[in-house]
Amino acid sequence: MAAARTMHMVNSYDPSAGVPLGPQTAALIARRQKVLGAPYRLFYQRPVELSRGEGALLFDPEGADYLDAYNNVPAVGHSNARVQEAVAAQLGRLNTHTRYLTDSVVDYSERLLDLFPDHLEQVIYACTGSEAVDLALRVAAHVTGAHGVVITSNAYHGTTQASAAISPSLGPHNVLPPHVVTVMAPDPLRDPSGEGEAAALFASRVGEGIAELERRGIRFSALIVDSVLSSDGLVTHPAGVLAPAVEVARRHGGLYIADEVQPGFGRLGSAWWGFARHGVEPDLVVLGKPMGNGIPISAVVGRSRIFDAFGRDVRYFNTFGGNPVSIAAAQAVLDEIDQRDLRGNAELSGSALKQGLDELARQDARLGQVRGEGLFLAVELVDPDVGNGHDPHPALANAIVNGLRGKRVLVSASGRYDNVLKIRPPLVFEPQHAARLLTALDEVLDELPH
Repeated sequence: MAAARTMHMVNSYDPSAGVPLGPQTAALIARRQKVLGAPYRLFYQRPVELSRGEGALLFDPEGADYLDAYNNVPAVGHSNARVQEAVAAQLGRLNTHTRYLTDSVVDYSERLLDLFPDHLEQVIYACTGSEAVDLALRVAAHVTGAHGVVITSNAYHGTTQASAAISPSLGPHNVLPPHVVTVMAPDPLRDPSGEGEAAALFASRVGEGIAELERRGIRFSALIVDSVLSSDGLVTHPAGVLAPAVEVARRHGGLYIADEVQPGFGRLGSAWWGFARHGVEPDLVVLGKPMGNGIPISAVVGRSRIFDAFGRDVRYFNTFGGNPVSIAAAQAVLDEIDQRDLRGNAELSGSALKQGLDELARQDARLGQVRGEGLFLAVELVDPDVGNGHDPHPALANAIVNGLRGKRVLVSASGRYDNVLKIRPPLVFEPQHAARLLTALDEVLDELPH
């Protein structure tokens, strides 16, 4: 099997590659690099310049449309009219922090918590998913009196110091501290596939991770898992694969933190939250990006006894967390999901897209496996001529991502080896959009050497 990748975002722009660019694009990139510097990267070998968006489409300055099959942040569509109106109205009325009494944050919190199991009774707001992960780790450490964290080996949980410390997907130079242990995520293509085997294997790995923390003299605090393991290549099946691992964590006195930043808010169609598919009860749930359709808002949802213990001893305040403008955006997002039945659309459109991807995989052995549910799908690219035919093929994934960009269809690549196409469009993505993506992918596969 190929070695794990050594760079993040292999499909990003590399100025040393000599890819020809138009003079205006080249000039804008040069200006950008001068003022933003090395920390900022651009997607695709030929970066996409955008001027506006609408629904599932993005448009360049010349008016050409790009099918957005990647961005989950505008969950209810780019430039959503309901969100615009709600934000503008609230911004013209009041925007302040939560130390003043306002009804909107209470109304929204009641509505949000109604979407969760009864044991998750309270919510704390922040501005970004990274910030919410940071807060969840603080809460877990406070109530357990420990700091050890177990994560998956290619996890991504954020960019603050604490969340980057549990995000190995940020690359080999993002060195993880001693209180963090990684374990291999379930691998649907290569792990044993018998009933219960994947779940038992992952639970065993989590147990070994906790034991490693103990060997280091560090007590275990929390297991945090993205509920669909998206950065590990997307693992939605088998349902229940996370449950035994959560039980192992609980037996060792730790909390289970469900990271729902990517799978949450109905993206999977079948449920509001990814953890629901696994029959588990999180102690804390982290929400982010799609919550406000691009307006900064995030949250940690949890058990009241945990929040009581934290709030009694720790002064927590976030100036912009839960502000009325962000809450207005979040209310509008829930209105759109409910009134337009976007969960149903995720199921319908996602099913059409998955069926088409499955058909392409039957015709082309380079598509080693199609995975996912709703509007969160993945295609693992392999080299069928090497070994047992399951060797990761990141170069092919890179070529497909950039080939699709050339046909104005935007996806990305992820996974431990960067060989998994990541398809995660806004929830307004419809069957005709699925057909466009499938046609473009079929053409790209035909154009690439076998």
